Order: sequence, then C-alpha cells, then structure tokens
Amino acid sequence: MLRFEQLLLAVFSAAWLLAILIGMGLVPLAGTLDLDLYRLYSVAAVLGWVAGNIYVFRTQTLPKDRSRKRLLWTYLIGPPSFVYIIRSLARQVVQQAAPLVPIYAFAIYALFFLVPVTLRATRQPRKELEDP
Repeated sequence: MLRFEQLLLAVFSAAWLLAILIGMGLVPLAGTLDLDLYRLYSVAAVLGWVAGNIYVFRTQTLPKDRSRKRLLWTYLIGPPSFVYIIRSLARQVVQQAAPLVPIYAFAIYALFFLVPVTLRATRQPRKELEDP
C-alpha cells in the first residue's frame, strides 16, 4: 500500500472511531448539526464520485494483485465515515425518526463510487499523437 493510502487509512479509521463514539453517546455531539437528508445524500454522492475517481487514478499503474484490492477497500469503506459523522451530529429525534438513512447514504456513496470504477474498464487507452 502506498504512503498516501496509509495516511488516508489512518484518517478514515479515526473518523470511524469518532462516528462510533458519537453514535454510542460517549462523545456528546448529537444535535449540533441540523442537516436535512437532501444535503446528506448530496455529500454522500460527492464523496463517492471523488473517491471513485481518485481510486481509478491511483490504480492505473498498479498490477492486479492484493494491493489493488486493499486500495479498493480503503476507498470504498473509508470515506463514508464522514457521512456517518455528519449523520450522528443530527438531533437524536431526527435519527430515531429515520433509522435507515445511514444505509441509504452508503448505498448512494457506493453507487457513485462504482460509476468511475466500472467506466474505467470500458475506457479506451489514449493514443499519443505523432508528429507527421
């Protein structure tokens, strides 16, 4: 795994830990952000699109082996931690009223993540222009 991805993995792990602590009530931050579902899903879509494109860019030169799979899991599972942090900052009443929102947010993230990943396989390599 590359050094950049190791740093990202550490950041994502810390974000997941924070999201879990907020969700369990050990860090009392629930109710500090009033974000509607439309904006939450928009954040999930943007994160998925950006993470998918970064994953495609970072794996262009890597061979198909275990390191590519580790990168896939890093970019697929890591960034949704920020969506879960944002969701756990909502008021407790709002979270209890719509309990499936985190699952839907991850589905939106994964959908937008998979668009550039699947299009990468069908993209033709660039042809270099030659001087006549």
